[in-house]
Amino acid sequence: MTTEIPEAVALGIELEGILMPIARKQRDDFYEHKGGRFVHYTPAEAALKIINSKRIWMRNAMCMSDYREINHGYELFRGFFGDKNNADRFIAALDACAPNIAHEAIGLFNQWWRNIQSDTYIASISEHDDEEDLHGRLSMWRAYGGNSARVAIVFRVPWYTGAAQELNITLNPVAYLDPAELNSELNTVIRNVGENIDFLKTIDRNVLRDYVFAMFMVGVTCLKHEGFKEEREWRVLYSPKFNPSHLIKPSLETIGGVPQTVHELPLDKTVSTASAALADLDFAKVFDRLIIGPSPYPYAQYEAFVSALQRAGVENAGQRVYISGIPIRT
Repeated sequence: MTTEIPEAVALGIELEGILMPIARKQRDDFYEHKGGRFVHYTPAEAALKIINSKRIWMRNAMCMSDYREINHGYELFRGFFGDKNNADRFIAALDACAPNIAHEAIGLFNQWWRNIQSDTYIASISEHDDEEDLHGRLSMWRAYGGNSARVAIVFRVPWYTGAAQELNITLNPVAYLDPAELNSELNTVIRNVGENIDFLKTIDRNVLRDYVFAMFMVGVTCLKHEGFKEEREWRVLYSPKFNPSHLIKPSLETIGGVPQTVHELPLDKTVSTASAALADLDFAKVFDRLIIGPSPYPYAQYEAFVSALQRAGVENAGQRVYISGIPIRT
């Protein structure tokens, strides 16, 4: 990692390694071994809207396909901290770094819990492997889009971009843990804090409190049932009440017959002429390839998507659209 990053971001990376070690390991492993390529499986109609608008919809967590979403993570955390011995050890470890810091972070989380439930917006993407370049992933074709035409848009996302700070979003790997695995992870956090007391004592208490709060928030929003593990999901998180961005606009849409508010994540460097950082996430820059899923009309889609990609500024668009050869019925 040779990219020069701001001091505050470097501190955040170090704190993530202490307070969210499984996320840090997933992030490092993915970018080291897979090059930071993600994929978004979606109906072809939605994919065309993404390309034409250079926007991805972030949907409310309450409207996601796994209807339990955030509550699942919350229940796992509550199971750990419902054990008084676990709670006491966690509080004692952090309070050795800054008095009462654990209670402040827990209080902040409790204060915002209802808003986290109702006002967290998510864009879901999945890790993409080299061997999936031509045909995509069969389980994902089956899971997304129903009987409609489906495509997979592959993005190459930098491991660090200042655009995340401009947009007030975070990109986090999902962890698929059962209660015992989460308990083990939180015990690792307690041990990490104990081993890094001297360092943590040097951190401004408000910064430390906010990162402990972030541990809880990311934990409840990015924990899923182990049955979803094959999805290898990452989540873009946005909280318009807690940390709004004037660059992300809400809109009212009807999805699957359900009217709802979505927030539009811009992959468009022109949304702010004041920030060169947004160029990092411009659609034409991050786009890697598009895979047309099993369909009776792949060649009509090919022509349409090549044309749309050309208009979006994608170079060599005709060589970057592929037709999946997986022989399944649609």
